[in-house]
Amino acid sequence: MKMLRSLVLLAGVLAISACSGFDKLDEVKAINDANAVGNAFTQKLTEEYRNYVNNELKTYNDHADALHFSRKGLSAARGDMVMPEPISDWNINPGHAEELIVARSRLVNVMALGSRETQPDLSAFAQARFDCWIEEQEENFQGESISACKSQFLDALAQLEASIPAAPAPAPTPVAEPFDVDPNEPMLVENAKYIVFFDYNQSSLNSGANSILDAAAEEAKGRQLVSINLVGHTDTSGSRAYNQKLSMKRANVVRDAMVQRGVDGSLLSVNHRGEEELLVDTADDVREPANRRTEITFQ
Repeated sequence: MKMLRSLVLLAGVLAISACSGFDKLDEVKAINDANAVGNAFTQKLTEEYRNYVNNELKTYNDHADALHFSRKGLSAARGDMVMPEPISDWNINPGHAEELIVARSRLVNVMALGSRETQPDLSAFAQARFDCWIEEQEENFQGESISACKSQFLDALAQLEASIPAAPAPAPTPVAEPFDVDPNEPMLVENAKYIVFFDYNQSSLNSGANSILDAAAEEAKGRQLVSINLVGHTDTSGSRAYNQKLSMKRANVVRDAMVQRGVDGSLLSVNHRGEEELLVDTADDVREPANRRTEITFQ
């Protein structure tokens, strides 16, 4: 798997490597010399990957992963929006994969809600710690390193989820109206979003998706809603016509799952976008896990 990851490069890094005659550690030197551009998130992410690369080399002499994360760091240094590691790219046993799928879904979700902009340093730290966790989990022999990366990620993720801003509340009135939103709710209904992710070319629900659906259904049943909007999406791999059909299947699967969890089916509105509204912009025919999804929003 490490050799495969070392060969899967972003286009810009491929171009640099091809033109400059890099040997296997030139990217490590490049990330250490890089002056990051872009926004606050990508600059901090560059720093996080730089630190991780140097630790992998100094502590473990792990050239393969140092090379892989150097390339991610160089992409971040150019200002590219680099995503957390896809679980499918790593050789993780099923029990740990389920936990990582849920964790990645939560991280991508909170970033989609704006944490990169509102909490750039913490978001970059969380992503780097997630990537550290999945790398250590694949090796699966350094228990302390796995625990450290995992706990640091979960702490950062909890802070990010708690920091998602709700819309400003109206000025308080002496007497609450009967249908005022509970002030203890984490966010206003129009800001709530759940994202169910799918495996490549699949419309079936994995354990991570089911965990997201459990939470979405529980919140839906606890609110007074006008409608629940389900919109299916795909990545750009495959034809547009095929992806339209696949995205509709993904939306309908989520609809059925919400009904099975006790959500009123008359509230559910189903739509699909195929590959037209990507969460992560990619070229055509690119497999991007973050784009294979159904989004759940409330009204």
